Amino acid sequence: MALEPAARPALVRRITFINRFFAPDLSPTSELLTQLAAHFAAEGWSVAALASQRFYDRPGRLPARALVGEVHVRRLPVTGLARLGLVGRAVDYLSFYLGAFLSLIARLRRGDIVVVNTDPPLIGVIVHWAARLRGARTVNWLHDLYPEVAEAHGLAFAAGPVGRFLARRRDACLRAAALNVAICESMAALIDRRAPGARVRVVHNWCDDRAIRPLAAEANPLRAAWGLEGRFVVGYSGNLGRAHDWRTMALAAQRLAERADVTFLMIGAGAGMAALKAEIARLGLRRRFQFRAYQPRESLAQTLGLADVHLVSQLPAFEGLLFPSKLYGAAAAGRGIIVIGDPDGELAKLVRSHACGEAVNSADVLAGVIERCAEDRSIAADWGRKARLMLEAAFTREQAFASWTAAIAQLM
Repeated sequence: MALEPAARPALVRRITFINRFFAPDLSPTSELLTQLAAHFAAEGWSVAALASQRFYDRPGRLPARALVGEVHVRRLPVTGLARLGLVGRAVDYLSFYLGAFLSLIARLRRGDIVVVNTDPPLIGVIVHWAARLRGARTVNWLHDLYPEVAEAHGLAFAAGPVGRFLARRRDACLRAAALNVAICESMAALIDRRAPGARVRVVHNWCDDRAIRPLAAEANPLRAAWGLEGRFVVGYSGNLGRAHDWRTMALAAQRLAERADVTFLMIGAGAGMAALKAEIARLGLRRRFQFRAYQPRESLAQTLGLADVHLVSQLPAFEGLLFPSKLYGAAAAGRGIIVIGDPDGELAKLVRSHACGEAVNSADVLAGVIERCAEDRSIAADWGRKARLMLEAAFTREQAFASWTAAIAQLM
């Protein structure tokens, strides 16, 4: 009598996500990565995440190991020298590179998938080496392109031999990767030019559009709590960094100084936020602004809904190198969008094509648009309705997750 063949063990699909920040940190890349990791865990994957023990915008350390939902998180001890400037930040990066490399060598198995974000810069090169040694496959999730971002910031090394060397190493890793996920079309086009032959797929970022829904001003309890009743609120939510144009905001506010009905509500953090605070104090415009820290995920519908219109900013030098994900939160909340940046850039074209806002590139024009909307609030209301329609047509979280699932399935 023939023996029945032994049952083959079920294939365990293993995926590891890498980024400096992960929940409970509230920074934008942390939020996106945490949600995507949870999605794959719900799809039956064995999911791990490598992150730093530090927070993005406040002191303190997180435990070395944690279970966030069904995601096993390993947090690496890193230095905290960013306050010392570029050299200190470089040391912080190096400590993360070393910890990530050693952890991956210990954890990865042949056939595993590693999804690596771009924080810290060039971490994808380190991950590529570790994955190659262990027979794993790398997916680069490109939220920015480095060293081009450093060059756009005006850092001299990025435009010289060091920058060219780093770009060659980056391009080699892009070509060797199983997949490169770009967050916008202009970034994908730039990768095609810089690293011909690299496998690139565009998957737009997202927000929790089921939790963040349009909320009428009169139904928002934070309007009274934050002293915004009767005001026309110009909002900004998220990171305001060195790639974002805070100066145009400050100058526009100066031109609107006599408009007591206009308030700028700035929620988030970043180098640009600190610079804007200092400039507003210098100009004597503190009464025209409210500054708030990052708000809990559970209150985003209310905090994003406080604004009558949202600002989304990106300096023209960073076109194709970044794409502001705050666009999606504003659209989910049903709020119009004023783009400060390249009038011919992808972001400006997107807003114009859906008639859900305006694109400006000067303080005078920005001040004029805000004043027009404050005098006729139906303009911003109409933009908001169209922004939500734009999101539902092309940028929901469900659509993004489906694209990610399809992309990873092709690798299996």
